[in-house]
Amino acid sequence: MNLADKTQAALDGLGFNPLNAKDWLNAMGPFAMIGVWFIMFAETGLLVGFFLPGDSLLFLAGVASSDVALEIVGTKISLVGLLIGAPIAAIVGAQLGHHLGARYGRKLFENQKSRLFQKLFKPEYIEKAEHYFTKFGPSKAVVLARFIPIVRTVLNPVAGILGMPAKQFFVWNVVGGVLWTDGIILGGHFLAKQILDSIGVENVDKYILPFILVIVLISMIPIFIEIFRNLRERKRAKANI
Repeated sequence: MNLADKTQAALDGLGFNPLNAKDWLNAMGPFAMIGVWFIMFAETGLLVGFFLPGDSLLFLAGVASSDVALEIVGTKISLVGLLIGAPIAAIVGAQLGHHLGARYGRKLFENQKSRLFQKLFKPEYIEKAEHYFTKFGPSKAVVLARFIPIVRTVLNPVAGILGMPAKQFFVWNVVGGVLWTDGIILGGHFLAKQILDSIGVENVDKYILPFILVIVLISMIPIFIEIFRNLRERKRAKANI
């Protein structure tokens, strides 16, 4: 059994799943809000944070800030603290990612020895991120990337590698960071009561993850709209040839 298998076996024994946002909140207990801040920073600023459950954690954190937090999540978190701290952590993390990309260039990806890292961040994936960065333009790419897991981790250093000015990156980093974090947090906060009324306390664990998946898909609507616009423009360009 290799180290990864041993680690997963140990986590399973503790009843902790690193991909499960609810397990993260329960494990962090009274420090849940600080934990959410840290995970926002790590997922957007540290390449090793690509596996962290950003979207689902934000949504459940929003639920944990509601009046029915204890019934659904088992933890209560300050809504004000989340709305202020989460976007700041995500913005600072992304800015760090941009700085690392600008300073170290492609070596930032090439020097990572982890097999899992190499599998997820293959050269062609980096090239694809560069392609969309060029296709959508720096501003749109930075904002839209916030709503796509893994992409929101890798695009920040890619922006630095491609020479996007730090000040320009910061402006759109702030826009994307606030829309992503506070948008999903508020969604969880205001939908928490409806979730509880619809599925009941006894069914929360069974239905909360599929519900979160729907929220994540909704958060990706701007991406789908942008792709649709590009497809429509291509068709028009072909028709005019």
